[in-house]
Order: sequence, then structure tokens, then C-alpha cells
Amino acid sequence: MKTISKLFISVLATVALCNVASAKDRYLVIYKSQQGFAAMNQFMLTEGVASIKVEESLVHINGQVLQTSNPKAIAALRTNPEVEVIEAETFTPAPKPVNGFKLSKAVKAQAWAQEVPSQDNDSQSVPHLNEGVATPWGIMAVHAGEAWDNAKAGAKARILVLDTGIDKNHPALKNNFEQGRNFFQSFDGPNPDDFADKEGHGTHCSGTIAGAYNEATGFTGVAPLAKLLMGRVCGDLGCSNVAVAQGINWGVEQKVDVISMSLGGPATSTAERKAVENAEKAGVVVVAASGNGGNAAVSFPAALPNVIAVGAIDSSITKTSFSQWGPELDIVAPGAAVVSSVPQGTGRDSNTQITVAGVSTVVKSAAFSGTKLFATPKVATLVPAGLGKPEDFAKVDVKGKFALISRGEITFADKIKNAMAAGATGAVIYNNTTGLMQGALTEDGSELDAAVVMIEQSVGQDLVAKITAGTEVSAAISTSPSDYAMFDGTSMATPHVAGVVALIKSANKKLTPAQVRTIIATTARPLSPNDQNQYGKGLIQADAAVKMAVGQ
Repeated sequence: MKTISKLFISVLATVALCNVASAKDRYLVIYKSQQGFAAMNQFMLTEGVASIKVEESLVHINGQVLQTSNPKAIAALRTNPEVEVIEAETFTPAPKPVNGFKLSKAVKAQAWAQEVPSQDNDSQSVPHLNEGVATPWGIMAVHAGEAWDNAKAGAKARILVLDTGIDKNHPALKNNFEQGRNFFQSFDGPNPDDFADKEGHGTHCSGTIAGAYNEATGFTGVAPLAKLLMGRVCGDLGCSNVAVAQGINWGVEQKVDVISMSLGGPATSTAERKAVENAEKAGVVVVAASGNGGNAAVSFPAALPNVIAVGAIDSSITKTSFSQWGPELDIVAPGAAVVSSVPQGTGRDSNTQITVAGVSTVVKSAAFSGTKLFATPKVATLVPAGLGKPEDFAKVDVKGKFALISRGEITFADKIKNAMAAGATGAVIYNNTTGLMQGALTEDGSELDAAVVMIEQSVGQDLVAKITAGTEVSAAISTSPSDYAMFDGTSMATPHVAGVVALIKSANKKLTPAQVRTIIATTARPLSPNDQNQYGKGLIQADAAVKMAVGQ
């Protein structure tokens, strides 16, 4: 301690000569040894350093989060022989669904942070899954319900989600939510209690992991009795490397069973590697998304050796076009058209009635974020408008009508922008593949005065054929607020795997992270073609994994 203090005193002398800048920045310093960290941490906290504030000590990675308005002080600190590395705070893009989702400006200011009572899930009876109208297809694909009895539906497991925050009062989450913390320093400075979800992403991931089973609708998470913790590490600037390291350190302190990170970027850092390595040593399983770039390069931290890297498949059990792959990919899970929780009232439900030659039928549809709500149905004649490009609208008259548009080539937002410019009062977009999807029509959360829904490919193609043959077709569209939404992304696949890990650990607490990874790989359903490791070991299977875990 004496040697370290003398060395650091010389640093102080250098700091005293530095000019102080106006803005406060954050840095993560990692020390070379536990002894060095302990000594330097005590010195920094007791003696103090001019212009440097210790925001937090990260015991499990031998590090400190520092705040300073003096970059020269950080430069001086780098000369200390006990310092391994100092990383300035950097940001990667915040995770968002592939097809987009934006909280409307009308609800973005809400705070979902009131206290909710904690429940004792361990004493609850294990539910029996009956597939209902709202059961996400991914729950069935990974055979989650079949694993509940052996795993007590996850009641003995705790999961930390590092993401954009959570609506902890959401009906599907409030009974399973345990605690949250904000590690993200926004423009207004750090606020540890501000972990409300202002984007929707973290709430969606949380619902897939541990949304409570709803007997009436069939909605459920993979591990519906597991406990949830939320660490907000992403915000208005993106996802912070400092916040992620803090979040992982907190997860180790809280002795969680699994950390789920539906986030990532093209590079890693010393702090991130050390945080993951220490989580491994502490017995915490780390799961992360492979990325949505659609290329052969798994993102970090998913590409790190001790992290379960997760890719995405669609309901046809085929790799999605956006899912990244490569030698580091471990497993795949449902990641397309995944229905889960979003902050209350920010989702959109739709009712679409199609009338063909006087005969009306209600068809399946999906609403988009970025439109006003229409409790009273908007009714208009349908006019085919190709792909919704300007040249398509130049050929037809859609004034006061609904444009019938095929998905593809340009964004949903551009299709609707073009339709409204041509005078349309709304649009019915039909998919160019099986199923439905939801997306955003505005980037800033503003709401368009247009009724917009998606219908299935086969329905849309049939309507185009009928209209082309001279049959009059109209649509009546109404929308209403919802607590659920449909997202695409490897972000959505990752919580399926985190939920299965929760079931495995609930069934057998003694398993190490390495053993959990082996179980998942051994029991996965192989998929092909897999010549470039597009699927890893295959589709994760909860029932087989839990059965193997119980036997060990």
C-alpha cells in the first residue's frame, strides 16, 4: 500500500498541473491484480484525487468506474504500474427489433417505476401449459411447457437482463420482477433508480424469458416462475461499455443464475472479457445475441468463448435472413414474429374486416407502431399499388382509399409516406412470406393519421386477383392499445435460450456454466444445411435439456 501510495502521489502532482475541461466523462480502469485493486481502491476512496470521482468499485473485475472532467488526469493515471488498462466510455447502437418499434410520443414520458410487491414463486404450484390464442410460437418450438414439471417452471432460478429497462408493473412481469438498477448515464446524469423502459426492447426480452403464464390467453415466458432482475445499460446514446461491465459485476454480486444480453457490437474490450470470465468463475451463465447484420461474423460479447451465442430462426425452423453466424455460434432459437410484453399500452392490436362483393370476413392482421388509434373503424375501398413506390402510385388513384401494397424492396415507412402523398387514408400491406409482422412507421415516435395493418401473403394475393378481375373490395380497420407486440431479431432468440438456462438451473443448481453449455449443445435439435455453422448445434430443446440436467 505504501509503494502504491507513493507512486500515486506522483500522479497527483501531474494532475494538479492539468487544465480542467467542462464536461464529465466516464472511464473504466482495470487493475492488474486483486491486491493492486484493493490497495488503489482504498486509496482512491479514502484519500481522494483532485478532479477524479470514483463512481463505483467493481470488485469482480478488479476495476473502478471513474468520473472526471480532466482527461489529463486519466492520462496521468495510466502511468501507474498497477493499472492494466483504462477504457473511455464508448457506445454501441442500442438494440432494437429488426422491423422497428418506437414508443409513441404520447406514452414515452410515462414512468413504469412504481413499487410492486415481490412474490414467493418457489411456493407456487407449477402450471400446466395449454396452448392458447396468445401462446408465442417459440414457446412451443423449444418445448418449454414440457420442461416445467422437472424444473418447477424456473421457480428456483434468477435471471438478470441487461437491456433498455423494464416496465416492472406489466401484468406479465410484475409478479416475477425482483429488482432493477440503472447503470446508464444519460444527458441528465446517472440515476440508479431510473430503469423504466423507454424503448420497449428490455420489457419484450423479459417477457420471453419469464412472463407469467396466463391461463385465459395462453401467453407465457419460457420460465414463468423465474425471478427477473433488470440492469439498464442502454439509453439515448446507445449501449455503454462501462454500463455493461457494471451490470455483469452486479449480476455476480447478486448471485444470479444467468445473465441475458440481447445487445452487442463488432468488437470487444478488456473489461468486457474480464467481466464475462469472472461471471464464469462465479457460476453465472452468460447468454448473448449473435447480431442482426445477416453476415458471417458473430457479434461481441456473444463471440467470447464463455458466452452462449444465439442465432435466430423463423416459424418454418429456418435461419432468418438477418441472423449472424460463424464458428462462435452455439445455438439457435425463435427470433421472428415473436410476441411478448412491451410497456403497457404501447403495443397495437388491430381488427381488419375485408368485404368482397358484399360479403364481409375478419382476417388476421398486425398493426404498426407510429399510427393513431382508431377505435371507430376506418372504412375505404382497396386499390392495389404494387410495392408502394412513387411510380406505383403514379398508375392508380388512391385518393380517399386504402392502398393494397406488397411488402418488399422499400421500408414500411416509405411505403406509407408514398401512399399518404398520393392521398390514401391508410394501407393494407400483405406479407411476402408466411405469417405476419409488426414494424414502425416513424422514427421519432410521432403518430400518422393513417390506418395501416399487415395481412397474410395468401390473403393479399387473393385480394389483388379479385380486384384485378373487377370485384369491388373494401376494408374496415380499427386499432386499440395493447400490452404486447411482435418483434424480430436475434434479440428475441436470446431470451428463449436464457429462459431455458433458467429452467436447467432451477432443475439442478449445482451445474457449472460449462456443464450447462454442454447440456444445451448435446440436447439441441440439429438443423441443416449447417456447412458454415449457420445453426450452431441446432434448435434449443428445453424438455430434453432439463431431463439431462436432472440426471446429472
